[in-house]
Amino acid sequence: MNACDVTIRAAREHERDEILSVHLDAFGDEEGPVIAKLVGELLDDPTSRPIDSLVAESDGHLVGHVLFTAVTVEPDEAQVRHLILAPLAVVTEKQSLGIGARLVREGFRRHSNDEAGLIFVLGYPDYYLRFGFQPAGPCGFQAPYPIADEHADAWMVRELVSGAIEQHKGIVRCSKALDHPQYWRE
Repeated sequence: MNACDVTIRAAREHERDEILSVHLDAFGDEEGPVIAKLVGELLDDPTSRPIDSLVAESDGHLVGHVLFTAVTVEPDEAQVRHLILAPLAVVTEKQSLGIGARLVREGFRRHSNDEAGLIFVLGYPDYYLRFGFQPAGPCGFQAPYPIADEHADAWMVRELVSGAIEQHKGIVRCSKALDHPQYWRE
């Protein structure tokens, strides 16, 4: 199987348990339950809206999932909505096949014409730099909670709208579900 044998589409409400299972599998016994709980809370949190929940399906089973939820940058008098990519998961047996990349790129495509100017992520730089992300701190964006200096490059931003990085600077504010220090350690 390769990434071409996978369909990327919007998640359906009845797939919630299967989506949570994807995260449990992808993140393992230690982190899996924490991430699955976060996904459930993000899906239920009205402050996460609008949510873009995408799945990767193969042979009738979900093998990947990504969430894009709303964030704002303070201060921002224009009240522009931006996005955060969190979390991204691919089941263990299907990792390294390009499925995660397809989920990320489909999220970008779906938001390329909307008002969201920026997408943020806290993740592995070696993975996310290839999608056009760059360290957010030097660009003037502070995470909701301090990130240890040795992981500062894991806090990243990507423009969806040309010039958005120059137009917005400040502290990124995310949904209530994601607004806990435990989720801001890399």
